[in-house]
Amino acid sequence: MRKNIKFTAGVAATAALALGLTACGTSSDPSSTKDAAGSADKPLVVAASPTPHADILNFVKDKLAAKEGLKLEVKEFTDYVLPNTATESGQVDANFFQHKPYLDDFNKKNNTHIVPVVNVHLEPLGLYSKKVKSVKDIKAGQTVAVPNDTTNEGRALHLLADNGLITLKAGVGTDAKLSDITDKKGLEFKELEAATVPRALNDVDAAVINGNYAIEAKLSPANDALVLEKAEGNPYANFLAVKAGNENDARVQKLVKLLNSPEVKKYIEDTYKGSVVPAFGTPAK
Repeated sequence: MRKNIKFTAGVAATAALALGLTACGTSSDPSSTKDAAGSADKPLVVAASPTPHADILNFVKDKLAAKEGLKLEVKEFTDYVLPNTATESGQVDANFFQHKPYLDDFNKKNNTHIVPVVNVHLEPLGLYSKKVKSVKDIKAGQTVAVPNDTTNEGRALHLLADNGLITLKAGVGTDAKLSDITDKKGLEFKELEAATVPRALNDVDAAVINGNYAIEAKLSPANDALVLEKAEGNPYANFLAVKAGNENDARVQKLVKLLNSPEVKKYIEDTYKGSVVPAFGTPAK
């Protein structure tokens, strides 16, 4: 029986308060965190997005953790902010929900000290529609929804550019913005918080949706996306992350081993059938 705890924006104030109370003792020296972040016999508490992150962690918890002597507790969060602030403040020991471009941007903007530990999987970003059947059917005057956070918006714009829907400035990177579009080809854009984009599908002509939110919305990236990111050479692998200084926590290292195990690889492949793909062997740096 799963005993996960879902955290929503309602606990934002608590997380912010906890972060404020601890910042004076940690922000100047993020490596000062106690070694192992607690004794090895305590549960490792990991914040995660519900799908596929929490599902993967619960597979590890239910099927693999006991034989490694790991006590694992999974707490589900439904946004992209609280997992990092909770990890920074020590409310949780680790998190599993994000990719490196997003983390770099988050740390810079929030003066947090979260670091990646090991890559686990990739969720290909996709373009979806309930009104057209092919990317070729998207025409001038139609509206496309995109995530509004810096890295995922840039990622979405590159997906659109790679498929001929827009043209971007030469050399623009992962932080591309709407202002970096040199030719919109008549399209209109609606910027929305990533978690809400699937709910806008009925109101726009097409939408670029993160893989985990697509799955939660009962969309199959492998089957339903008009176009999908390529996995090869993709910098957006999702990883286990901790506050700097806690990388060598014995419990974290046990989880690292299990998340990159053959059993988890098979679970990902069998469960998601190409909608989520393993990213083992790729350095999380």
